[in-house]
Amino acid sequence: MDDLRVVIITGLSGSGKSTALRALEDIGYFCVDNLPIILLPRFLKLHVDQLPHIANVAMVMDLRQQSFLEKYAKIFKQLKDKGYHLEIIFLDASDDALMKRFNETRRVHPLSGRGSVLEGILQERACLALLKDMADRVMDTTSINVHQLKEGLQRHFLTGTAAGKLLALHISSFGYRYGLPADADIVLDVRFLPNPYYVDHLKDCNGHEQSVCDFVLGYEVSREFMKKLLALMEYLLPHYEKEGKARLNVALGCTGGKHRSVVIANKLAEYFQERDYRVTTSHRDIGKS
Repeated sequence: MDDLRVVIITGLSGSGKSTALRALEDIGYFCVDNLPIILLPRFLKLHVDQLPHIANVAMVMDLRQQSFLEKYAKIFKQLKDKGYHLEIIFLDASDDALMKRFNETRRVHPLSGRGSVLEGILQERACLALLKDMADRVMDTTSINVHQLKEGLQRHFLTGTAAGKLLALHISSFGYRYGLPADADIVLDVRFLPNPYYVDHLKDCNGHEQSVCDFVLGYEVSREFMKKLLALMEYLLPHYEKEGKARLNVALGCTGGKHRSVVIANKLAEYFQERDYRVTTSHRDIGKS
């Protein structure tokens, strides 16, 4: 229970709650939208008992649920008293901004009924005033776009070595002989580098082995390429991150996907791991003949 972080996203309709939930989902939170408030204690107990490996949970809760207003204060207090790490994020925006968003999306405000959108906004603001006061953090989304909201939330909730690095970087190797990877954002061809396949004692090795790594990186062309590749990626990653991209897949290919691409992929991953990026690797064709 002490290790479970529970984030309640709430606030005014049109303030960006769906965007906020997706932002947390992109950094590994288990997310639920519109869970009835009366089910929250049972839901959290189930997570603690049955899914202990899930450490972060986020959910949107608001007055779309009929019982929310009358029960949230009591239930939130009970959960905190039991030791749950509960954090309430309240999203707000000006009346003008909310009206403009509803007009642009042509959605119906949940409290407008037969009245105007403004009447619904004012009624909702009054109903949620106490919840806003209770919130651990209030975010005004009046003058920010969806990317800025996403970035702000992710920076707030990312902790540990990945703090401040919003982009998850996946680096893979592949062999052109077996086709291009379907999910790659960036594909780089390293078939111009010296090929260990034509060296008898390296042919049956792979790029994880030091002898192959030493061979590939032993040439000036490889070292110069590695230097330029790192400079390019250092330039690109902050820009992808700024635009709100949650995951970037970089694929490096050689002929068979066993030697050169594996070496370069590993070196690239090692470089950005040391700079606190969240990096994963895969080598699609390393075991193929």
